[in-house]
This record gives sequence, C-alpha cells and structure tokens, in this order.
Amino acid sequence: MRYDLDDLRLFLDIVTEGSITAGARRMHLSLPSASARVRSLEQQAGVELLIRGRRGVRPTPAGTTLARHAREVLAQTVRLESAVASYTRSPTAPLTLLGGGSAVHRLVPQALVTFLRAHPDIDVRVFERRTPQIVRMLSDGEADLGIVLDDEARDCGLTMQPLGDDSLVVVGQAGGILSGRTSVTYSEAAEHPLVGLDPDASLRRWIERHVGPHAPVVRYRTTVANLNVLVALAAAGVGLAIVPRRVIDPAQPLDVCDLQDPWARRHHVLAWGTTTGPPTPATQSLADHLRRASVTESGVVGRRGEVA
Repeated sequence: MRYDLDDLRLFLDIVTEGSITAGARRMHLSLPSASARVRSLEQQAGVELLIRGRRGVRPTPAGTTLARHAREVLAQTVRLESAVASYTRSPTAPLTLLGGGSAVHRLVPQALVTFLRAHPDIDVRVFERRTPQIVRMLSDGEADLGIVLDDEARDCGLTMQPLGDDSLVVVGQAGGILSGRTSVTYSEAAEHPLVGLDPDASLRRWIERHVGPHAPVVRYRTTVANLNVLVALAAAGVGLAIVPRRVIDPAQPLDVCDLQDPWARRHHVLAWGTTTGPPTPATQSLADHLRRASVTESGVVGRRGEVA
C-alpha cells in the first residue's frame, strides 16, 4: 500500500493541531479539499483514522499508528532528498535570500558585508518580496532563507526564529509639526501632506491593506522607490513619512514619533524552507550573520529611541 507524501504531511498537521481546519491552513488547502483528502486516506487504509468531535479531532488507535510511521517516512524522505541534493547542487552555488523592503534596506546589507568577507567562495542573491511570496518560495524550495513578518507567516509550516523589531514610525523635519510629540495615530499623520513609496512597493501595500478601505484619504506630495530617498524628503520638510524605525540613520536630524495603531507593531522572523532537508553550513552561517546584524541594529534603534 502506497501513501501520498502530501497526504501524510496533511494528516500529521491535523493530528498535531487537533483540527482539520488548522491542518488545512498549514498546508495552504481549503477545508473541503483537506477533508476530502482525509476521507480518501481513510478509504485507502480501510479504517477510520480520526475521531471527529465538536471541538476538533483526535486520532483513532489506527490513526496514532499511521502518524508514528508517517513521521518516520517523512524524516527518511528529508534525509534522502538532502543526500541527493548534496550531489546535484554545486558547493559554490549562490544562496538565495528573500526579504521585504525594510529588511533589504539596512539589515541585509549589514549582514552581507560580514558574511561575504568571511566566505569569499560563496555568492548570495537577494530579492525583495512580500511575505506571502517569500513563504511560497521557501515552501517550494526556491530560496534558502527569508525574512518575513510574523503576523503574516504564522502556521505556514516553515522553520522560523525571531529576528527583531520592525515597527513603524512617523518621521518629519526636525523642529517641524512633530516637534514635542512622541507618538501619533495614522489618522493624525494623514491630516498632513505625506511622502510615500511607489504604489507597488511591499511596505506601501502592507500599510494600505492594514488601514483598510475606510482609512482617511492621503495626499502624497510625491512617491519614490527608495526608503533612503523617502527619509531624506521627510527630513527636508517636504512631508511626513511612515517608515520602519530600523531604516532611519541615527545621525540624520529628524523628529520621530511612534505610530500608535496596533498594526504598526511588527516583528521580523527568519524562515527556512522545509523541502530540501536541514540547512547547509553556508545557510546556517548566513543566518548567524543576519541575527548578529539584527542585534547590532536593535542597539542602535534603542539609543535612537532614547534620544528621540
């Protein structure tokens, strides 16, 4: 009897979560599709595998046995894929790192400086992507590492570790309309002319999705593609700007206010894919350099916050 590996992964997720709905979410499936696959698995096994209740599901004795063997099969599959990949992938093949706009702006460059100096034989390709795209590419084995936002990557099935704060702030010209303020709401900031990122920028789209359709209408004096340019325009008094705190140069004269809205509290998470087995030593090293760069940045952000 042969079982589909994806069906086994789905069944394990359901058993782990105690819910077909939660298991389907982890596999990026609809509930009807997940339910149909579980029924097909039970028909193939010839016995019931789950006890369904109002508060979720739990495995039958047969389901418990299947889950135990499924874990062994999937672990062996990962080891097999990793062993084969070691022959098909060149040791000098470039690593692929994905991240959103704020991560690519400062955190990634700082980590690359130390990593590339320490590993002269390893190249790194960096691409800016939104969190849902990063999750998909990591899940499909199209990238080695990704920096994602925690609220958009929960229950995605990837291996993840906290990386640092990426909360949003409002910045403006020193001594300008933000002078004396420590925090403002999005609605308050939108009462003034803003400078912003281009409409297709990942941060701009993230903000617009979270403020919702009933947000105040914003007057953008101009939009740009680069966060450096955006902060420079705000510092020159062209308009206020909403940016991640971590992208601000501590030496730049600016008034900085926390953005009070709950959605402005964001955190970066470092994520690995799961289809190619354990991370390679090179990938592990790049992750270490990213974590160290994040710790360095956090210290700068903290000191900047004290000055502000």
